[in-house]
Amino acid sequence: MVFAVIAALFFLTTAVGIPIAFSTGLAAVGGILATGGIQLNVLVIRTLKALDSFPLMAVPFFVLAGEVMARGQVTERLVRFSEILVGRISGGLAQAAIVACTIFAGITGSSTADATAIGSVMLPAMKAKKYPHDFSCAVIASAAVLGPIIPPSITFVIYSMATGVSIGGMFMAGIIPGLLIALGLMLVAYVISRRNRFPRAAEPLTWKETGAILRTSALSMMLPIIIVGGILGGIFTPTEAAGVGAAYAIFLCVCILRTLPLRALPGILFESAKISSIIWLLLATTNILVWVLAINNVGPAVERFFLSVSGSVYVFLLILNLFLLVVGMLMDTFPAIMILAPLLHPLAVQLGVHPLHFGIIMSVNLLIGQITPPVGTNLFILSAIGHISIERLFRAVVPFLLIEIVVLFILTYVPALTLWIPRMLGYL
Repeated sequence: MVFAVIAALFFLTTAVGIPIAFSTGLAAVGGILATGGIQLNVLVIRTLKALDSFPLMAVPFFVLAGEVMARGQVTERLVRFSEILVGRISGGLAQAAIVACTIFAGITGSSTADATAIGSVMLPAMKAKKYPHDFSCAVIASAAVLGPIIPPSITFVIYSMATGVSIGGMFMAGIIPGLLIALGLMLVAYVISRRNRFPRAAEPLTWKETGAILRTSALSMMLPIIIVGGILGGIFTPTEAAGVGAAYAIFLCVCILRTLPLRALPGILFESAKISSIIWLLLATTNILVWVLAINNVGPAVERFFLSVSGSVYVFLLILNLFLLVVGMLMDTFPAIMILAPLLHPLAVQLGVHPLHFGIIMSVNLLIGQITPPVGTNLFILSAIGHISIERLFRAVVPFLLIEIVVLFILTYVPALTLWIPRMLGYL
Protein backbone atom coordinates (compact mmCIF):
# COMPACT_ATOMS: atom_id res chain seq x y z
CA MET A 1 0.00 0.00 0.00
CA VAL A 2 2.70 2.49 1.05
CA PHE A 3 4.91 1.57 -1.92
CA ALA A 4 1.95 2.02 -4.29
CA VAL A 5 1.29 5.52 -2.89
CA ILE A 6 4.96 6.48 -3.23
CA ALA A 7 5.23 5.15 -6.79
CA ALA A 8 1.99 6.80 -7.90
CA LEU A 9 2.93 10.19 -6.43
CA PHE A 10 6.45 10.05 -7.86
CA PHE A 11 5.46 9.16 -11.42
CA LEU A 12 2.43 11.49 -11.50
CA THR A 13 4.38 14.51 -10.25
CA THR A 14 7.26 13.74 -12.60
CA ALA A 15 4.87 13.30 -15.54
CA VAL A 16 3.34 16.76 -15.03
CA GLY A 17 6.79 18.38 -15.09
CA ILE A 18 7.54 18.92 -11.39
CA PRO A 19 11.35 18.90 -10.88
CA ILE A 20 12.70 15.56 -9.74
CA ALA A 21 13.86 16.84 -6.32
CA PHE A 22 10.35 18.04 -5.47
CA SER A 23 8.73 14.92 -6.94
CA THR A 24 10.91 12.80 -4.67
CA GLY A 25 10.05 14.95 -1.65
CA LEU A 26 6.31 14.82 -2.35
CA ALA A 27 6.48 11.04 -2.77
CA ALA A 28 8.29 10.80 0.58
CA VAL A 29 5.62 12.92 2.29
CA GLY A 30 2.92 10.72 0.76
CA GLY A 31 4.76 7.64 2.06
CA ILE A 32 4.97 9.11 5.58
CA LEU A 33 1.25 9.93 5.62
CA ALA A 34 0.36 6.47 4.28
CA THR A 35 2.57 4.80 6.90
CA GLY A 36 0.84 6.62 9.77
CA GLY A 37 2.12 7.29 13.26
CA ILE A 38 5.05 9.41 12.07
CA GLN A 39 5.36 13.13 12.78
CA LEU A 40 6.09 15.27 9.73
CA ASN A 41 8.91 17.00 11.61
CA VAL A 42 10.93 13.90 10.72
CA LEU A 43 11.36 15.59 7.33
CA VAL A 44 13.58 18.24 8.91
CA ILE A 45 15.59 15.68 10.88
CA ARG A 46 16.18 13.43 7.88
CA THR A 47 17.08 16.40 5.66
CA LEU A 48 19.71 17.61 8.13
CA LYS A 49 21.06 14.08 8.54
CA ALA A 50 21.38 13.67 4.76
CA LEU A 51 23.41 16.86 4.38
CA ASP A 52 25.52 16.50 7.54
CA SER A 53 28.26 14.60 5.72
CA PHE A 54 31.94 15.49 5.31
CA PRO A 55 32.35 13.40 2.11
CA LEU A 56 29.46 15.34 0.58
CA MET A 57 31.60 18.49 0.76
CA ALA A 58 33.63 17.03 -2.11
CA VAL A 59 30.75 17.73 -4.51
CA PRO A 60 30.90 21.57 -4.58
CA PHE A 61 34.70 21.47 -4.85
CA PHE A 62 34.59 19.10 -7.82
CA VAL A 63 31.91 21.30 -9.42
CA LEU A 64 34.03 24.41 -8.80
CA ALA A 65 37.17 22.83 -10.29
CA GLY A 66 35.24 21.82 -13.41
CA GLU A 67 33.67 25.28 -13.82
CA VAL A 68 37.04 27.02 -13.46
CA MET A 69 38.79 24.73 -15.95
CA ALA A 70 35.94 25.02 -18.46
CA ARG A 71 35.85 28.82 -18.34
CA GLY A 72 39.63 29.11 -18.17
CA GLN A 73 39.92 27.95 -21.80
CA VAL A 74 41.53 24.68 -20.76
CA THR A 75 39.13 22.78 -23.00
CA GLU A 76 40.63 24.22 -26.18
CA ARG A 77 44.14 23.14 -25.12
CA LEU A 78 42.99 19.62 -24.26
CA VAL A 79 41.25 19.34 -27.63
CA ARG A 80 44.45 20.40 -29.43
CA PHE A 81 46.42 17.90 -27.35
CA SER A 82 43.92 15.19 -28.30
CA GLU A 83 44.37 16.07 -31.98
CA ILE A 84 48.12 15.58 -31.60
CA LEU A 85 47.51 12.12 -30.11
CA VAL A 86 44.86 10.71 -32.47
CA GLY A 87 44.22 13.31 -35.15
CA ARG A 88 45.92 11.33 -37.91
CA ILE A 89 43.54 8.37 -37.47
CA SER A 90 40.59 8.16 -39.85
CA GLY A 91 37.91 10.53 -38.61
CA GLY A 92 40.57 12.39 -36.63
CA LEU A 93 38.35 15.10 -35.16
CA ALA A 94 35.83 12.51 -33.93
CA GLN A 95 38.67 10.55 -32.33
CA ALA A 96 40.03 13.76 -30.79
CA ALA A 97 36.59 14.57 -29.37
CA ILE A 98 36.43 11.17 -27.63
CA VAL A 99 39.97 11.49 -26.24
CA ALA A 100 39.26 15.08 -25.11
CA CYS A 101 36.11 13.91 -23.30
CA THR A 102 38.15 11.15 -21.63
CA ILE A 103 40.81 13.61 -20.42
CA PHE A 104 38.27 16.25 -19.41
CA ALA A 105 36.38 13.58 -17.45
CA GLY A 106 39.41 13.40 -15.18
CA ILE A 107 38.97 17.11 -14.45
CA THR A 108 35.21 17.61 -14.04
CA GLY A 109 33.69 14.30 -12.92
CA SER A 110 30.46 15.29 -14.69
CA SER A 111 28.91 14.24 -17.99
CA THR A 112 27.03 17.51 -18.42
CA ALA A 113 30.27 19.50 -18.04
CA ASP A 114 31.96 17.22 -20.57
CA ALA A 115 29.10 17.55 -23.05
CA THR A 116 28.89 21.33 -22.73
CA ALA A 117 32.61 22.14 -22.75
CA ILE A 118 33.76 19.72 -25.44
CA GLY A 119 30.62 20.25 -27.54
CA SER A 120 31.11 24.03 -27.61
CA VAL A 121 34.67 23.63 -28.92
CA MET A 122 34.44 20.59 -31.18
CA LEU A 123 31.12 21.10 -32.99
CA PRO A 124 32.24 24.24 -34.88
CA ALA A 125 35.56 22.56 -35.77
CA MET A 126 33.85 19.39 -37.03
CA LYS A 127 31.31 21.45 -38.96
CA ALA A 128 34.15 23.37 -40.67
CA LYS A 129 35.65 20.04 -41.78
CA LYS A 130 32.23 18.98 -43.15
CA TYR A 131 31.54 16.14 -40.73
CA PRO A 132 27.81 15.23 -40.72
CA HIS A 133 26.26 17.31 -37.95
CA ASP A 134 24.27 14.48 -36.39
CA PHE A 135 27.39 12.28 -36.27
CA SER A 136 29.41 15.04 -34.58
CA CYS A 137 26.76 15.61 -31.92
CA ALA A 138 26.36 11.85 -31.37
CA VAL A 139 30.11 11.36 -30.82
CA ILE A 140 30.28 14.05 -28.14
CA ALA A 141 27.03 13.06 -26.41
CA SER A 142 28.20 9.44 -26.17
CA ALA A 143 31.75 10.27 -25.07
CA ALA A 144 30.47 12.66 -22.38
CA VAL A 145 29.10 9.60 -20.56
CA LEU A 146 32.73 9.06 -19.52
CA GLY A 147 32.61 12.19 -17.33
CA PRO A 148 31.45 10.41 -14.16
CA ILE A 149 33.27 7.11 -14.87
CA ILE A 150 36.88 8.30 -15.19
CA PRO A 151 37.95 9.47 -11.70
CA PRO A 152 37.32 11.79 -9.98
CA SER A 153 33.56 11.31 -10.16
CA ILE A 154 30.66 13.03 -8.44
CA THR A 155 28.51 9.98 -9.22
CA PHE A 156 30.93 7.71 -7.34
CA VAL A 157 30.87 10.07 -4.34
CA ILE A 158 27.06 9.81 -4.26
CA TYR A 159 27.18 6.02 -4.64
CA SER A 160 29.70 5.75 -1.80
CA MET A 161 27.45 7.85 0.43
CA ALA A 162 24.48 5.60 -0.36
CA THR A 163 26.27 2.31 0.33
CA GLY A 164 29.28 3.07 2.51
CA VAL A 165 31.89 1.69 0.08
CA SER A 166 35.26 3.44 -0.25
CA ILE A 167 35.27 6.55 -2.44
CA GLY A 168 38.92 5.96 -3.32
CA GLY A 169 38.12 2.35 -4.20
CA MET A 170 35.30 3.46 -6.50
CA PHE A 171 37.61 5.98 -8.17
CA MET A 172 40.19 3.27 -8.88
CA ALA A 173 37.54 0.79 -10.04
CA GLY A 174 36.32 3.27 -12.67
CA ILE A 175 39.63 3.62 -14.55
CA ILE A 176 39.59 0.47 -16.73
CA PRO A 177 35.80 0.59 -17.40
CA GLY A 178 36.14 4.20 -18.53
CA LEU A 179 39.07 3.44 -20.82
CA LEU A 180 37.28 0.41 -22.30
CA ILE A 181 34.22 2.51 -23.11
CA ALA A 182 36.46 5.17 -24.69
CA LEU A 183 38.18 2.54 -26.85
CA GLY A 184 34.81 1.09 -27.88
CA LEU A 185 33.57 4.54 -28.91
CA MET A 186 36.77 5.18 -30.87
CA LEU A 187 36.33 1.87 -32.69
CA VAL A 188 32.77 2.76 -33.73
CA ALA A 189 33.87 6.26 -34.79
CA TYR A 190 36.73 4.73 -36.81
CA VAL A 191 34.44 2.28 -38.65
CA ILE A 192 31.87 4.97 -39.48
CA SER A 193 34.57 7.47 -40.50
CA ARG A 194 36.40 4.95 -42.67
CA ARG A 195 33.19 3.89 -44.40
CA ASN A 196 32.18 7.49 -45.10
CA ARG A 197 35.74 8.76 -45.74
CA PHE A 198 35.59 11.47 -43.12
CA PRO A 199 38.72 13.67 -43.06
CA ARG A 200 41.61 13.37 -40.69
CA ALA A 201 42.66 16.22 -38.41
CA ALA A 202 43.99 19.57 -39.57
CA GLU A 203 47.42 20.47 -40.87
CA PRO A 204 50.42 19.36 -38.81
CA LEU A 205 51.62 21.81 -36.17
CA THR A 206 55.08 23.29 -35.87
CA TRP A 207 57.38 22.02 -33.11
CA LYS A 208 56.92 25.30 -31.27
CA GLU A 209 53.11 25.05 -31.39
CA THR A 210 53.24 21.40 -30.36
CA GLY A 211 55.52 22.19 -27.43
CA ALA A 212 53.24 25.00 -26.20
CA ILE A 213 50.17 22.74 -26.36
CA LEU A 214 51.97 19.90 -24.56
CA ARG A 215 53.14 22.23 -21.77
CA THR A 216 49.72 23.73 -21.05
CA SER A 217 47.99 20.36 -21.42
CA ALA A 218 50.40 18.78 -18.95
CA LEU A 219 49.62 21.53 -16.44
CA SER A 220 45.88 20.92 -16.91
CA MET A 221 46.22 17.15 -16.55
CA MET A 222 48.01 17.62 -13.23
CA LEU A 223 44.57 18.19 -11.67
CA PRO A 224 43.38 14.56 -11.76
CA ILE A 225 46.90 13.43 -10.82
CA ILE A 226 46.81 15.66 -7.73
CA ILE A 227 43.35 14.45 -6.72
CA VAL A 228 43.80 10.73 -7.36
CA GLY A 229 47.46 10.66 -6.32
CA GLY A 230 46.70 12.52 -3.10
CA ILE A 231 43.98 10.03 -2.18
CA LEU A 232 46.14 7.00 -3.04
CA GLY A 233 49.12 8.36 -1.14
CA GLY A 234 47.04 8.97 1.97
CA ILE A 235 47.84 12.68 1.78
CA PHE A 236 44.21 13.78 1.41
CA THR A 237 40.77 12.47 2.09
CA PRO A 238 38.58 12.62 -1.05
CA THR A 239 36.97 15.83 0.25
CA GLU A 240 40.34 17.46 0.96
CA ALA A 241 41.59 16.30 -2.45
CA ALA A 242 38.60 17.98 -4.10
CA GLY A 243 39.36 21.23 -2.24
CA VAL A 244 43.03 21.12 -3.25
CA GLY A 245 41.98 20.37 -6.83
CA ALA A 246 39.69 23.42 -6.91
CA ALA A 247 42.47 25.62 -5.50
CA TYR A 248 44.91 24.29 -8.12
CA ALA A 249 42.40 24.94 -10.93
CA ILE A 250 42.01 28.57 -9.82
CA PHE A 251 45.79 29.03 -9.44
CA LEU A 252 46.44 27.49 -12.88
CA CYS A 253 43.87 29.53 -14.80
CA VAL A 254 44.32 32.85 -12.95
CA CYS A 255 48.07 32.93 -12.23
CA ILE A 256 49.84 30.60 -14.69
CA LEU A 257 47.79 30.47 -17.89
CA ARG A 258 46.19 33.88 -17.20
CA THR A 259 43.07 32.83 -19.10
CA LEU A 260 40.67 33.68 -16.28
CA PRO A 261 40.42 37.21 -14.84
CA LEU A 262 39.85 37.56 -11.10
CA ARG A 263 36.60 39.43 -11.76
CA ALA A 264 35.16 36.21 -13.24
CA LEU A 265 35.56 34.25 -10.00
CA PRO A 266 32.44 35.57 -8.19
CA GLY A 267 30.26 34.47 -11.11
CA ILE A 268 31.94 31.05 -11.19
CA LEU A 269 31.50 30.64 -7.43
CA PHE A 270 27.82 31.55 -7.73
CA GLU A 271 27.27 29.08 -10.58
CA SER A 272 29.08 26.33 -8.67
CA ALA A 273 26.99 27.02 -5.58
CA LYS A 274 23.81 26.87 -7.66
CA ILE A 275 24.72 23.52 -9.22
CA SER A 276 25.79 22.11 -5.83
CA SER A 277 22.58 23.28 -4.14
CA ILE A 278 20.51 21.44 -6.76
CA ILE A 279 22.46 18.25 -6.04
CA TRP A 280 22.13 18.71 -2.27
CA LEU A 281 18.37 19.32 -2.45
CA LEU A 282 18.02 16.17 -4.53
CA LEU A 283 20.07 14.16 -2.04
CA ALA A 284 18.08 15.50 0.92
CA THR A 285 14.64 14.62 -0.49
CA THR A 286 15.89 11.27 -1.79
CA ASN A 287 17.30 10.41 1.65
CA ILE A 288 13.84 10.91 3.17
CA LEU A 289 12.28 8.65 0.55
CA VAL A 290 14.90 5.94 1.12
CA TRP A 291 14.18 6.07 4.87
CA VAL A 292 10.43 5.71 4.28
CA LEU A 293 11.07 2.70 2.03
CA ALA A 294 13.36 1.17 4.65
CA ILE A 295 10.88 1.42 7.55
CA ASN A 296 8.25 -0.19 5.33
CA ASN A 297 10.52 -3.18 4.60
CA VAL A 298 10.73 -2.56 0.87
CA GLY A 299 14.34 -3.80 0.82
CA PRO A 300 13.52 -7.36 1.94
CA ALA A 301 10.61 -7.42 -0.52
CA VAL A 302 12.95 -6.51 -3.40
CA GLU A 303 15.39 -9.19 -2.20
CA ARG A 304 12.65 -11.84 -2.13
CA PHE A 305 11.55 -10.87 -5.64
CA PHE A 306 14.98 -11.29 -7.19
CA LEU A 307 15.70 -14.51 -5.32
CA SER A 308 12.31 -15.92 -6.38
CA VAL A 309 13.30 -15.45 -10.03
CA SER A 310 16.65 -17.21 -9.65
CA GLY A 311 19.35 -17.74 -7.07
CA SER A 312 22.05 -17.62 -9.75
CA VAL A 313 24.33 -14.59 -9.61
CA TYR A 314 24.58 -14.60 -13.44
CA VAL A 315 20.80 -14.44 -13.88
CA PHE A 316 20.61 -11.78 -11.17
CA LEU A 317 23.18 -9.63 -13.00
CA LEU A 318 21.36 -10.07 -16.31
CA ILE A 319 18.01 -9.01 -14.81
CA LEU A 320 19.75 -6.20 -12.94
CA ASN A 321 21.32 -4.82 -16.11
CA LEU A 322 18.05 -4.89 -18.03
CA PHE A 323 16.22 -3.28 -15.11
CA LEU A 324 18.81 -0.53 -14.56
CA LEU A 325 19.03 0.29 -18.27
CA VAL A 326 15.29 0.98 -18.20
CA VAL A 327 15.59 2.97 -14.95
CA GLY A 328 18.39 5.04 -16.50
CA MET A 329 16.08 5.92 -19.38
CA LEU A 330 13.40 7.19 -17.01
CA MET A 331 15.22 8.69 -14.02
CA ASP A 332 18.21 10.92 -13.33
CA THR A 333 21.34 9.16 -12.09
CA PHE A 334 21.61 10.64 -8.59
CA PRO A 335 18.08 9.86 -7.32
CA ALA A 336 18.22 6.43 -8.95
CA ILE A 337 21.44 5.64 -7.07
CA MET A 338 20.19 7.01 -3.75
CA ILE A 339 16.93 5.04 -3.97
CA LEU A 340 18.08 1.77 -5.53
CA ALA A 341 21.64 1.29 -4.26
CA PRO A 342 20.63 0.74 -0.59
CA LEU A 343 18.02 -1.80 -1.76
CA LEU A 344 20.13 -3.75 -4.27
CA HIS A 345 23.63 -3.49 -2.79
CA PRO A 346 23.04 -5.94 0.14
CA LEU A 347 21.47 -8.50 -2.21
CA ALA A 348 24.39 -8.26 -4.65
CA VAL A 349 26.92 -8.76 -1.84
CA GLN A 350 24.87 -11.71 -0.53
CA LEU A 351 25.10 -13.34 -3.98
CA GLY A 352 28.86 -12.86 -4.07
CA VAL A 353 29.25 -9.68 -6.15
CA HIS A 354 32.04 -7.46 -4.82
CA PRO A 355 30.75 -4.05 -3.61
CA LEU A 356 33.10 -2.10 -5.92
CA HIS A 357 32.16 -4.27 -8.90
CA PHE A 358 28.46 -3.78 -8.18
CA GLY A 359 28.99 -0.02 -7.83
CA ILE A 360 30.53 0.16 -11.31
CA ILE A 361 27.78 -2.01 -12.81
CA MET A 362 25.05 0.20 -11.34
CA SER A 363 26.77 3.49 -12.18
CA VAL A 364 27.59 2.60 -15.80
CA ASN A 365 24.06 1.26 -16.34
CA LEU A 366 22.45 4.45 -15.12
CA LEU A 367 24.94 6.73 -16.89
CA ILE A 368 24.14 5.10 -20.23
CA GLY A 369 20.71 6.65 -19.65
CA GLN A 370 22.36 10.01 -20.37
CA ILE A 371 22.08 9.17 -24.09
CA THR A 372 18.67 7.47 -24.10
CA PRO A 373 15.34 9.30 -24.24
CA PRO A 374 13.14 10.43 -22.56
CA VAL A 375 15.58 11.73 -19.88
CA GLY A 376 18.81 11.62 -21.94
CA THR A 377 20.51 14.69 -20.44
CA ASN A 378 23.42 14.60 -22.89
CA LEU A 379 21.01 14.39 -25.81
CA PHE A 380 19.25 17.56 -24.69
CA ILE A 381 22.55 19.40 -24.11
CA LEU A 382 23.91 18.52 -27.58
CA SER A 383 20.51 19.19 -29.12
CA ALA A 384 20.62 22.71 -27.67
CA ILE A 385 24.28 23.37 -28.51
CA GLY A 386 24.10 21.84 -31.99
CA HIS A 387 20.57 23.00 -32.90
CA ILE A 388 19.53 19.49 -33.88
CA SER A 389 16.33 17.58 -33.12
CA ILE A 390 16.41 14.90 -30.41
CA GLU A 391 15.01 12.33 -32.85
CA ARG A 392 17.74 12.91 -35.44
CA LEU A 393 20.44 12.95 -32.76
CA PHE A 394 19.26 9.71 -31.13
CA ARG A 395 19.33 7.88 -34.47
CA ALA A 396 22.98 8.86 -34.84
CA VAL A 397 23.74 7.87 -31.23
CA VAL A 398 22.46 4.28 -31.59
CA PRO A 399 25.78 2.68 -32.76
CA PHE A 400 27.62 4.32 -29.86
CA LEU A 401 24.87 3.33 -27.43
CA LEU A 402 25.14 -0.30 -28.54
CA ILE A 403 28.90 -0.45 -27.99
CA GLU A 404 28.49 1.04 -24.51
CA ILE A 405 25.96 -1.69 -23.68
CA VAL A 406 28.34 -4.34 -25.03
CA VAL A 407 31.16 -3.00 -22.82
CA LEU A 408 28.72 -2.90 -19.87
CA PHE A 409 28.01 -6.63 -20.22
CA ILE A 410 31.72 -7.39 -20.56
CA LEU A 411 32.37 -5.46 -17.33
CA THR A 412 29.46 -7.25 -15.66
CA TYR A 413 30.68 -10.78 -16.35
CA VAL A 414 34.44 -10.14 -16.19
CA PRO A 415 34.83 -8.56 -12.73
CA ALA A 416 38.64 -8.69 -12.93
CA LEU A 417 38.53 -5.74 -15.35
CA THR A 418 36.96 -3.60 -12.65
CA LEU A 419 38.75 -4.99 -9.61
CA TRP A 420 42.33 -5.33 -10.92
CA ILE A 421 43.48 -1.79 -10.10
CA PRO A 422 41.70 -1.59 -6.69
CA ARG A 423 43.23 -4.98 -5.77
CA MET A 424 46.69 -3.87 -6.91
CA LEU A 425 46.40 -0.70 -4.78
CA GLY A 426 45.15 -2.48 -1.67
CA TYR A 427 41.44 -1.57 -1.74
CA LEU A 428 40.33 -5.24 -1.70
